Amino acid sequence: MLVVADSSPLRYLLLIGQIDILPKLFGQVVIPPTVAEELSHVNTPRPVRDFISQPPSWLDILTPQSVEPIPDIDLGECAAINLVLEIKADLLLIDDLDGRQAALARGISIAGTLGVLKLAAKRALLSLPDAIEKLQQSGFHASSDVLKKLLEESE
Repeated sequence: MLVVADSSPLRYLLLIGQIDILPKLFGQVVIPPTVAEELSHVNTPRPVRDFISQPPSWLDILTPQSVEPIPDIDLGECAAINLVLEIKADLLLIDDLDGRQAALARGISIAGTLGVLKLAAKRALLSLPDAIEKLQQSGFHASSDVLKKLLEESE
């Protein structure tokens, strides 16, 4: 499965110690250089900057040939969406609502951090309640109703 990621899912999976589920679920993950730059920004938590300074073998950084601007989304999301379309990826990992809507409008399959955790729990790669607890402590924003429903569905 060919997967492109925006910065948010990578960031939060790193912060909760679950980044290693990505190669187990998807094999290779691709990001555009703009996303790598976001992950290495000085205001990004040190574990995230350390990770992207020496990316693992399962993470490829690939420059899209062109990036069509998309209103109301940041450059990383825009580059990731364009890269998905260019390389005909199967899935985009993205959390931002505007970015998700822009991807869906272009026929792109999406999953967010919560979707990745749900899939990993389904494959017995992690404990979903533990992962969600750590996610909440990491600054991830999701309504308590969404988190409650996710936990109920996974029981």
